[in-house]
Amino acid sequence: MSRIRDLRNEELTSAAIRAVHRHGYAQVTMTDIAQEANASAASINYYFGTKEKLMEATMRRLLGLLRRAALERLQGAQGPRARLEALVAANFDDRLFVPAQCSLWVQFWSNAPYSTSLARLHRINRARVQSHLQAELRHLVPGAVETVTATLQAYMDGVWLEAAQSGICDAQATRREAAVVLGRLVV
Repeated sequence: MSRIRDLRNEELTSAAIRAVHRHGYAQVTMTDIAQEANASAASINYYFGTKEKLMEATMRRLLGLLRRAALERLQGAQGPRARLEALVAANFDDRLFVPAQCSLWVQFWSNAPYSTSLARLHRINRARVQSHLQAELRHLVPGAVETVTATLQAYMDGVWLEAAQSGICDAQATRREAAVVLGRLVV
């Protein structure tokens, strides 16, 4: 029974991503999401209860994808520089850095100050990214860890924002560009 529930949750969160990308976070309705999922709004209510809970589950799914991408890229990364490169590259993973998800990610975070559950997820994600970056940067740029961390986070956020606005998400090219930026920040 839980396997069917997991599959249905994945279908509905995927539909939420597509519907938010198409209609916008503030405008999307449960009906829009249901149509995208080929389901009824009642079925979404059954699984999630509210639009906010569906959005929270959707964001958790994306954060899980980011976490898996980071863990995969960290495997075999030797030394602080390689681990830092892996962490930055994970933020632009092929499974994550696609137009609909870029759009959704930016819209979620811009709505986080107005939603307790999204604000909590934002704080957790921000702290996790900051902690991971700083753990490696301590070995590479002692004395400038906070500045370089803030710069990297602003750079990554900016890339996501630009991708969301332009609809252009070339993950491979973005990872190459991020490596160049990283190389200039961390000599």
